Amino acid sequence: MTTEEVVRKFFEKVRSGQEPDVALQLMADRVLAHQITSENEVTVDRTPGNYADHVREMIQIYGNFSLEIEELIVQGDRVYVRWKQSGVHIGEVDGYSPTNKPVVEIASAVYRVEDEKIVEYWIQIDREGIRIQLEQNKE
Repeated sequence: MTTEEVVRKFFEKVRSGQEPDVALQLMADRVLAHQITSENEVTVDRTPGNYADHVREMIQIYGNFSLEIEELIVQGDRVYVRWKQSGVHIGEVDGYSPTNKPVVEIASAVYRVEDEKIVEYWIQIDREGIRIQLEQNKE
């Protein structure tokens, strides 16, 4: 598989929530996840198993959400992806009780692929936009 094919399959199967366990095929045993929140970068060690669990948690919070890739750019061993995830707030998240109202997440990440596996990524999510939606939804 090409670098692009690895990341596209990751989005279509794993990140979409359709088949989270396919992470075992597409992610290295140890993945460095650089997560940027409010200008604060934290690096988390991920495994395919705990990433699949993370996706299942998203399903518990946002139901069977839809995921649309809005932009994808490949350069060497890296793939930039910007996406839009739309779901319904059905589970508690960040102290917000379920509202059963729509929530949209806009995010982007750069994935580094080595030997047909994701080995590292840098992700930014519009957490403030999500917080505003959750706040408005509870009214």
